Amino acid sequence: MQYANNILETIGNTPLVKLNKLTEELPCLVLSKYETFNPGNSVKDRMALQMIEDAEADGRLKPGGTIIEGTSGNTGMGLALAAIIKGYKCIFVMADKQSKEKVDILKAVGAEVVVCPTAVEPEDPRSYYSVSKRLSTEIENSWYVNQYDNPSNAKAHYQSTGPEIWKQTEGKITHFVVGVGTGGTISGVGKYLKEQNPDIKVWGIDTYGSVFKKYHETGVFDENEIYPYVTEGIGEDILPKNVDFDIIDGFTKVTDKDAAVYTQRLSKEEGMFLGNSAGAAIKGVLQLKEHFTKDDVVVVLFHDHGSRYVGKMFNDDWMREKGYIE
Repeated sequence: MQYANNILETIGNTPLVKLNKLTEELPCLVLSKYETFNPGNSVKDRMALQMIEDAEADGRLKPGGTIIEGTSGNTGMGLALAAIIKGYKCIFVMADKQSKEKVDILKAVGAEVVVCPTAVEPEDPRSYYSVSKRLSTEIENSWYVNQYDNPSNAKAHYQSTGPEIWKQTEGKITHFVVGVGTGGTISGVGKYLKEQNPDIKVWGIDTYGSVFKKYHETGVFDENEIYPYVTEGIGEDILPKNVDFDIIDGFTKVTDKDAAVYTQRLSKEEGMFLGNSAGAAIKGVLQLKEHFTKDDVVVVLFHDHGSRYVGKMFNDDWMREKGYIE
């Protein structure tokens, strides 16, 4: 009989799926690493489990403890699934720009959710970074995950996602493209791939309102780059320790409108019902067209599932309100 002993054993080994219609103008083969096949419907299941197991191993997370984390939703889901199996409580802190579905889904898996304002500085006591840290000092037997600076985040992708992509492409991958938020995916996968073949190019997808692209190109952390944006799950107004800028060859920025429109297009033209960052990622691949030749194999990672965005990118009233469609 073939079965998993619990839901956590189904994490990883996600398929590579070829893109067809949206990439017709590109000379190369474009494959998506389709992470919604993870049980929590996102790439974050990988690093959530890794962070918990590493914290258990060194005693930061003790039996019966409470896991506390600031999340845009997907890391919370991965942590919550592991917490259910392993017997922990969860409190997640989210910014108010995240979709209602994300809040409801976390509550559905037994987590407590605290919502904070988006439009405040990271250091502001009301920000979701600050509230997460405060709760972890106030609540006994709790562990603050801190996915941004937690090395287990990138480690998970170095040990699983990177090797899977290398094996699935038989080492033929030439470019890896992915949205950058905490930096764990791009840094972990990028490090592994470049160890196998230093010529592989690693591209990050950034958004307008985020600091990554300018910082990578100039070394300047420019606060004038920072302003609120709609795209979920990528970009930052801080520099997470998990973003290894030395591994990244370049960034391209995608607008909120393009990210939203291409999220819909992936669904309607490729049958890929995916989240907001996937729209940004595939538009980013198209923007990088001049970097690809006919012999290239481009792998773009799609983070999460469309069910998280039914009230937003998949709601035409919302899209019209934002001016993204006529």
